Amino acid sequence: MNGPNDPDSLLEQRRRYVSAFNHTMLSIWKERIALLKAVDTGALYNSIAEIGMNADAQFTSIALAQSFNLYGLFVDYGTGSNTFRGNPGDIGRDNPRRRKPWFSKKYFASVMNLREFFADNLGQTAANVVSNALTARVARHFLT
Repeated sequence: MNGPNDPDSLLEQRRRYVSAFNHTMLSIWKERIALLKAVDTGALYNSIAEIGMNADAQFTSIALAQSFNLYGLFVDYGTGSNTFRGNPGDIGRDNPRRRKPWFSKKYFASVMNLREFFADNLGQTAANVVSNALTARVARHFLT
């Protein structure tokens, strides 16, 4: 069977999608950091990296890992050594820190997109398996 619903084609689609997802997330994060002017020394911007990807042979189970400096989360929340998360606002002096949401919103939305892609792609694979099994059974029944 050749075509877009071919098992090998569906597997290749999953492999490419996961690889593109990892690369795109890194690009989005760097772009958000630059747009929000969250670049002071460049350490956070330069710390963003892909650690790796681990997947089973059929790309039905995957593990992706990215890394960045821990203080990037504090930049995202607008907190730091002079403030704490959930601060009611009065720390006794003016707080120069402002929230720069470079990480959380885009990441969650992208993970949901990845989930939807996998649901559709693996659904097509499952439908093909059932269809092939039924076709083979019907063929055996009428040909014997």
